[in-house]
Amino acid sequence: MEKRRLGKSDLWVAPLGFGGIPIQRVSQADAAELLRLAVEKGLNFIDTARGYTDSEEKIGVGLKGIRKEVILATKSMARSGAALTDDVERSLRNFQTDWIDLYQLHNVRTEAEWAELTAPGGGLEALEKAREAGKIRYIGLTGHLPEMLLRIIKDYAFVSIQFPFNYIEQENRQELLAEIKRQDLGTIIMKPLAGGALRQAGPALRFLLQQPFSVIIPGMDTKEQIEENFAQLSQTYTKQDAELLEIEKGELGQEFCRRCEYCLPCTVGINIPGLFLLEGYYKRYNLTQWSLERYKGTAIKADACTECGVCETRCPYQLPIREKLKQVHTLLS
Repeated sequence: MEKRRLGKSDLWVAPLGFGGIPIQRVSQADAAELLRLAVEKGLNFIDTARGYTDSEEKIGVGLKGIRKEVILATKSMARSGAALTDDVERSLRNFQTDWIDLYQLHNVRTEAEWAELTAPGGGLEALEKAREAGKIRYIGLTGHLPEMLLRIIKDYAFVSIQFPFNYIEQENRQELLAEIKRQDLGTIIMKPLAGGALRQAGPALRFLLQQPFSVIIPGMDTKEQIEENFAQLSQTYTKQDAELLEIEKGELGQEFCRRCEYCLPCTVGINIPGLFLLEGYYKRYNLTQWSLERYKGTAIKADACTECGVCETRCPYQLPIREKLKQVHTLLS
């Protein structure tokens, strides 16, 4: 299979990878079977995160005996040096490995987070020490906000950047893509099906595979999905594909949350995009119990909304956020 270099690293990745979110809902035995099928097909890049419940553990067990055949990536939301050091050690134990190929700062959203990560004794320093010790090989960045990602990659020499890109979510990325190209960063594309919103998986993946991205990481939890996604590598993106995707884009209309976070900060502290994301996991990823438990543990729930409407004045897509928050609370309570 064709391989693409991940930025300036010595890691060569197949253009289609394995996203680790959905295997949270399958058994350990099924997860191992899926991982081995993916590797057998030639998909050598596996990505997950510390926050994806037991995903790391399942991947660790599933890769026994074939660890050296894959490029293993994970990420952490920790920001302090101590917390990130703990997460690296936990990831190593979960994966049952001596090294992780790519460890990423997970979803960096604000200047305050970046300041904490880059402060003396902060998370970035901890990753650099882990790299020096041979526990990780490369450091990457993930996030959802193009403007913030652009700001951060001008500050630090990451090897790769992971961000959402799909037929629906292409807006406000041209400057980011230009800087990525200038720095020769590896590109890891998450949410290729817009978090499951795009039902036409084949056309959506073919659209992305024609782009010069390093690797695209759809989540897969069935053999059929692996077979179907793998089949796209030998197919061509067509005019008919574009027409089908345009229809889907039109059907999603203005009700689709792109997680741009322009609605924040909420006047009462509701994490609006985060709650819409939980709704998506419930409806599209079938992570029903996980979503319900996460919502139950959320400090400020959707029903805290005072209906001030400030968020709706900021939303570039004119979403009826107040009404959608009511729907989220009804669904997840």
